[in-house]
Amino acid sequence: MDVQTPASGVRDAEELLSAGPPALRIADSRLRIREANEAARTWVIVLDDDPTGSQSVQGVPVLTRWNSQDLRWAFEQSTQSFFILTNTRGLNDVEAQTTLKDVSESIERVASELGLHYELITRSDSTLRGHFPLETDVLSDRSRAAGAPYDALLIIPAYVEAGRVTENDVHYVRDGDAFVPVGQTNYARDATFGFVSSDLRDYVQEKTSSRIMAADVVSLSLDDIRVGGVEKVRDVILSCANETPIVVNAIEESDLDVVVLGLVQAEEAGARVLCRTGPSFVAARLGLNGRAPLTHEQIFAAGERSGNGLVVVGSHVQLTTLQVARLMEELPDIEVVELDVPKLLDPTQSADEMARCGDALVTALKRADTLLVSSRQQVIGDSGYSSLVIAQTVSQALVTLTARTVDEVPLGWVMAKGGITSSDIATGGLKIHRATVVGQLFPGIVSVWVYEGGNGRGLRGLPYVVFAGNVGDDSTLAAAVTIMRGRDYSKVGL
Repeated sequence: MDVQTPASGVRDAEELLSAGPPALRIADSRLRIREANEAARTWVIVLDDDPTGSQSVQGVPVLTRWNSQDLRWAFEQSTQSFFILTNTRGLNDVEAQTTLKDVSESIERVASELGLHYELITRSDSTLRGHFPLETDVLSDRSRAAGAPYDALLIIPAYVEAGRVTENDVHYVRDGDAFVPVGQTNYARDATFGFVSSDLRDYVQEKTSSRIMAADVVSLSLDDIRVGGVEKVRDVILSCANETPIVVNAIEESDLDVVVLGLVQAEEAGARVLCRTGPSFVAARLGLNGRAPLTHEQIFAAGERSGNGLVVVGSHVQLTTLQVARLMEELPDIEVVELDVPKLLDPTQSADEMARCGDALVTALKRADTLLVSSRQQVIGDSGYSSLVIAQTVSQALVTLTARTVDEVPLGWVMAKGGITSSDIATGGLKIHRATVVGQLFPGIVSVWVYEGGNGRGLRGLPYVVFAGNVGDDSTLAAAVTIMRGRDYSKVGL
């Protein structure tokens, strides 16, 4: 990981993970949460700003559109929960605001027609990149205008499985045997969503331009959660009004279970709460237990598909670049087509570059599994907005190339690397409208969706692997491809 120097506040992993009082583990906590959800007849709808929020769940529907027909399909499922992919992390401020208004209005309209009660979770990045506070402001403004303002805003970026935890209000990212304050990582220097604060109270003040001061942010400490328990969490939430931000500390999943049980009790007592979270909280809120990583046979339970696999990589975080290099080193039989980004951005060369890549991609996929990757030297603009435009241009090119392959060659499976990339490939390249998350390739990371059909392109049952840019280690991408191929990664290269 690229860490700023001098690094201060870096914690030894063993020391951090043993911080605070002993964890409070409540027997059958997830079952109790599911029973409470069923008793309340409450649907939990996760607005996911890119597709990677589903890394902690399984058996849950995903929508990439929110028209009445698709929403009614989701509400007909037995899960009492579903994801809606908004992809706002890949949009500018105005586009994100418009999207959040549209999706929230559509949900309210359909739920009202069906007589259903629901609550929203706005799921975003566990390394704090995303449209905050814009997204929570949009949802808060709508609720206030409807006469049902939120009392509290829970901020819970923990992603335990991927080594993103919060202790003493400081959010950390694991790097080997150490935990680094998130403000000292390369994620904090994101060209579009950069920040400096690692203490989440300071982060709220920073991102709200001091509209909300750090001193006005409430903290749910590990002592509150592990000693005070469910009742303390409930009482802290019930003490809040006027959308008070609450930072939630969490080192392991049991901390989140206590928070959810306290949240449920607070809501039963009348509290209105909006949650801004990382992936781990979603599984706890739905009461879902983890499952073992998927096998190749489970992924292709309906049978193998004809055609080779396509891996699309658009993410430029350092970890992704290392993973791509490892993939090509360990699986030299994979075909590689590289999109030259400087040529793509040059109006005099763009069309020729797209034609070259398209021809090469179709030819390669007829022979073998193929990697379509944007050139690794990241091109950024002179502002956050211009950098986002460049990222959108690259992503759209990858979408166009993927769509061409769907028209010209059969695909056995598809994997997309990077949040914006995986969203755009799903919605634009493959035109997935409805899918089901069947599980993960590794413990708590890298989701596999199965396409539920609906666009007439012959892709029903297609496994689609959603691979965030910033998870795993150097070998995880090569291991994921190996699993999709039905081979044993431990024997690669032997």
